[in-house]
Amino acid sequence: MTPFGEKLRELRSHRGIALKKMAHEIGVSPAYLSALEHGKRSRPTWYLVQRIIGYFNIIWDDAEELEQLAQLSSPKVTIDASSLGPRHVELVNRLKKDLHLLSTHQAEYLNQILSSLLREDKDNPSC
Repeated sequence: MTPFGEKLRELRSHRGIALKKMAHEIGVSPAYLSALEHGKRSRPTWYLVQRIIGYFNIIWDDAEELEQLAQLSSPKVTIDASSLGPRHVELVNRLKKDLHLLSTHQAEYLNQILSSLLREDKDNPSC
């Protein structure tokens, strides 16, 4: 499951909306919507995300969060590290090799660390 799929399922479930009903009303097949929720499809288009935002009548920060989750929800990722340094290449390869060994808690922790490091770089460009 992708972050977007998880959020979509949560929204639908919380509001008691059947998958078939939602799929019909946003103009996709129930099979596609199910695959999107389960992370079996590539990330949704901007247009589809906007239809989902409208369908749930989501505004402001919640709409922005859903758009960001869609951007972070490509289930098959390819990274070209050929122009990066050796530590970057090592990191990418370790993630490729060992990502499946991480617990959900450990993955969340690594995401928090990465977010914190990127915020620090943004706040202090000399790093």
